[in-house]
Amino acid sequence: MSINYPHTRRLDLIERIHGVPVADPYRWLEDPDSPETQAWVDAQNALTRSILDGPARDALVHELTGLFNYPRITTLGRRGGRYFFTHNPGLLNQPRLYVQDAAPAAEARVLLDPNLLDADGTTALTAFEPSPDGSLLAYALSEHGSDRQVIRVRDVRQGTDRDDAVAHVKFASLAWTKDGAGFYYLRFPEPGSVPPDDEQYFGRICFHRLGQPQSSDDLVFETPDRKDIVPMVRVTADGRWAVITAQRGASDDSEIYVVDRRAPAPPKALITGFDAAYDFVEGADGRLFFRTTRDAPRGRIVSIDPDDPAAGVREVVPETGHRLSSAVMARGTLVATYLQNASDRLRLFGLDGSPQGEIALPGIGSILSIDAEPQDEEVRFVFTSFTQPPTAYRFREGEIFRLKAEATGSLSSAGSPLNRRGFRRPPSREALRRTAEALAEAGQAEGAYETTQVWYPSKDGTLVSKILVHHKNLPRDGGRPVLLSGYGGFNINRTPAYDAGTFPFLDRGGVFALANLRGGGEYGEQWHRAGMLEKKQNVFDDFIAAAEFLIAEGYSSPGQIAIEGGSNGGLLVGAVMLQRPELFGAVLCRVPVADMLRYHLFTVGRFWIPEYGSADDPAQFEYLLKYSPYHNVRPGVRYPPTLVMTADTDDRVAPGMAKKFAARLQAEGAGGPIIIRVETKAGHGAGKPIAKLIEEEADMLAFLIGRRPPTLARRMTASYGEGPP
Repeated sequence: MSINYPHTRRLDLIERIHGVPVADPYRWLEDPDSPETQAWVDAQNALTRSILDGPARDALVHELTGLFNYPRITTLGRRGGRYFFTHNPGLLNQPRLYVQDAAPAAEARVLLDPNLLDADGTTALTAFEPSPDGSLLAYALSEHGSDRQVIRVRDVRQGTDRDDAVAHVKFASLAWTKDGAGFYYLRFPEPGSVPPDDEQYFGRICFHRLGQPQSSDDLVFETPDRKDIVPMVRVTADGRWAVITAQRGASDDSEIYVVDRRAPAPPKALITGFDAAYDFVEGADGRLFFRTTRDAPRGRIVSIDPDDPAAGVREVVPETGHRLSSAVMARGTLVATYLQNASDRLRLFGLDGSPQGEIALPGIGSILSIDAEPQDEEVRFVFTSFTQPPTAYRFREGEIFRLKAEATGSLSSAGSPLNRRGFRRPPSREALRRTAEALAEAGQAEGAYETTQVWYPSKDGTLVSKILVHHKNLPRDGGRPVLLSGYGGFNINRTPAYDAGTFPFLDRGGVFALANLRGGGEYGEQWHRAGMLEKKQNVFDDFIAAAEFLIAEGYSSPGQIAIEGGSNGGLLVGAVMLQRPELFGAVLCRVPVADMLRYHLFTVGRFWIPEYGSADDPAQFEYLLKYSPYHNVRPGVRYPPTLVMTADTDDRVAPGMAKKFAARLQAEGAGGPIIIRVETKAGHGAGKPIAKLIEEEADMLAFLIGRRPPTLARRMTASYGEGPP
């Protein structure tokens, strides 16, 4: 396809870094406010629209609108006899926050509706925390996808906001005191109060007393000499201890500090060294419980006496063969989430570590959120899978109830209680579709899909798992279009989750493949560390091997495999398409970390140095240069069709990196087309309104499948394979 790309000015800029000449011809695109950059973005967006727009894309928007029109509950919690949950009945741009008394026959009411806050739906509720008695709600809002937020306080009974407003918040962490008189929170410096380069890095914990101006808030904890530290805060249910988890950058390695609220004093170090991850669970019997990877790469639960930390750490739940992801406490029981072959399990333990059974889940999937307090008689969680939208459940007294939100938003149990030994069959996707239009498109078809897990060897022989979703009777004729997705970084898990935007691809005979690459957290800290820093190439090798496996097993062929990834996953697909361009038929490169020599100079990039390394270090510079997407575009190489995607207000991954990468691919590579989509009033992705999600999904699908005719089969069934020993 011959494309006349917009003119992009090329700089003769060559820097010598550790003695190595490095060209950066498009650095001027890093400045988002310059008229030249803005004109370039306008020209590129016009080109992209000329390629993607048309009747085929319009039909995809119509189809996706029906598919996204389904009810879902995404978070569920309880404080002081009230349930708090977020619910979207279908096509609202943002979910509403509801509150409902736990009393029988109580009705829910809308406590906060972000859709009423602006006309285009780009103001999102990013965090909320009810006070222990449920009478107040601290909540954070983000505008246009920005990570910067403001915390406000709402009176739950009145439904009105107090005068309190806490600004300069990013990655909101907040924790109420037991009496509800105030809360601890994470904040960054006020712009202009420190040098510009430091505005992103001085993470500190402050305490806000209700009714007082933010200027009088107490500074509780900070590490001015360590700008890569991000502190998070929790308060024990009994109100005595404020527990501060100080994380090193975006890594999980952390130190623990505690503040005794009964005897105010500076924070006391409980665990130091940044040699493992520590996540606070809760306090009980005079001890604090933590999930940790110390001497246990897959995780274990330990306890510490905060009054006598010198007595040492006591093991409660030992490490197993599966990753321990998190834990909560209810009714003297630890409820632990384990990741077993990339699917979540819930297991119960006494506070002495004795096994107490398991909460059976509806199938193979993921726990999106879990909530409990030590005094609770129940545990609340939200579950999803490739075939089941986010659904809320409540477990108590050996039984589990599936909850649904009525048309009014009120929570109710769906039918009879579901025994923990087994579940009724989940509702079909057709039953969840709320428009006759979508049902007509589906044709009431009963064509079944299946979900399977396979294992394949990477370049060095390491076995890697991959989940495949496709039609049950799909022939292995070597010609199936495949959408291969991955992430492989920051100890983050990629597990089964419902994505309405995937179904049009499946409906056209495609295969969705999700690879659980090294660098992720699916198989513990060793799995993570095998894909970070100087071992990052393992991640790319795992992803390339995933594509080669699909070809060897007869699913697809070179040129029929599209790859997709966002953020660190955008780095992933950018790197592998440069290393093996002949292997892929299309690339969806979303909000990528594309310049590995300068990423740490923008937004919160410095926090990622423990994961990637820094070009300031000569040894780390050497391996970063070898795979940095922007620096490894080779002149004249035929690269596959590539859609680079970013957003003008992304303040997590600087959009200049995506622009530079696209410009260099257009100027130096062959093949293509190479186009870039720059979204407006949208950030890194969190809180993106449904209308924008549908438009974005339509663009990606139009780029991948164009006019390929749809089939009617939509319904999916699931099966799952076992992993290696």
